[in-house]
Order: sequence, then structure tokens, then C-alpha cells
Amino acid sequence: VQLQASGGGLVQAGGSLRLSCAASGRSFRNYVVGWFRQAPGKERAFVGAIKWNGGTTRYEDSVKGRFTVSRDSAKNTVYLQMNSLKPEDTAVYYCAVGQPILSAFDQSGLYRNWGQGTKVTVSS
Repeated sequence: VQLQASGGGLVQAGGSLRLSCAASGRSFRNYVVGWFRQAPGKERAFVGAIKWNGGTTRYEDSVKGRFTVSRDSAKNTVYLQMNSLKPEDTAVYYCAVGQPILSAFDQSGLYRNWGQGTKVTVSS
């Protein structure tokens, strides 16, 4: 499955953005779709993920209550709604698909297909 991430941009602190991850080639069914981010000079880090079948989600602690991962079956697309953005959310955001169990949603090595990344910049 090929992934296309989009929706990044420049936003002021406190603002919102919605990122999209669209799949081509096949459905997200039976997969987990994860969002990761990589800030300048830092390693790629888990943000949140959703299991397509059933909609189970998991989030990294620093984004809980601010970010929401959701899915649209008709569009075969996963979204990352980001609210109350902070300068420390500045990063390139990637979506990925894999089949990790819930306790391993945050393990980037278990995701086998990655999108190209979309840049999010939050100004203070």
C-alpha cells in the first residue's frame, strides 16, 4: 500500500491543523495506521495510531487531549486532528501502516510502509 500524507503547514501556537493520510493500492482494512513525527535533530517519535478494524486508538502522552486520530472508510483515509498546537509540535509528520498489537502501536519498526512526510511548523 502506498501512502500520501498531506495537510501540513505553518500555524500559530494555539491553532489547529488536520493531517490526512490516504492509501492507494489497497484498503487500510486489517492494518494499524500510525502517525509519527521527527523534529529537527531528534529521532522519529510516535504520535498516535488507529486500528482500522474497530477504531482502537492510542496516543503519546504529550498529545493526549489535543490530537485525535480518526478514519473515513469511504475515503480510505486516516486523519490526525491537531488542536492547541505548541511550538514543540513542530516536526515532519509521517503516516505509516503495519500490524502491531495495541501495546506496540508506538514501535516504528513494526510499520512497514511509510508516507513521504508533511511538515508542520508552529510559531510562538
